[in-house]
Amino acid sequence: MNFENMNIWCWLIPLLCTLLGAIFGYYLGKGKNTTIDNSANLKLLEDKNAKLQADLDACNKKLTAVPKTPNVSSSLGATAAAAPILIPFDAAAAKAAFGKNIKQDDLKVVEGIGPKIEEMFKASGIKTWKALSETSVASCQEVLDGGGDRYKVHDPASWPMQAKMCYEGKWAELYKWQEEHDHGKL
Repeated sequence: MNFENMNIWCWLIPLLCTLLGAIFGYYLGKGKNTTIDNSANLKLLEDKNAKLQADLDACNKKLTAVPKTPNVSSSLGATAAAAPILIPFDAAAAKAAFGKNIKQDDLKVVEGIGPKIEEMFKASGIKTWKALSETSVASCQEVLDGGGDRYKVHDPASWPMQAKMCYEGKWAELYKWQEEHDHGKL
């Protein structure tokens, strides 16, 4: 290569093109608006938060409006306990949903509980739908395990939930749930 015949423009033109491309690319990238406008989403979430806060305040107001039992104290100080709310049993609604007579606190209404399992639960002190609804699945499994290997095929995972529906009188919902699930399995 003969450097004497090379013109300065052979070096200068590529250098200027590179420099202009870099400057142009910088300003093109800098000119883009990189901020995202989330004001609509923020407004939506603020409205939702306000509604939830109002619901929480209403629940707290109801809770403070519940009459307190006097002279009840605990180790943490004098706090009053509210009397349990009893939900009346509606035999007509149960019959309308299931098409047969249902006795109050009949544990056999719960899908998966038969006469023998009902006896085991009643022997262990779980005699009502309310008591079964407040029992953990692990405790239900312990009752079944106490009956021996014969009861290992039973799955009590949904029993407290079904018992709660019975106790709360949600008969149509319980019937629909039992129809949709295979033998009471979740």
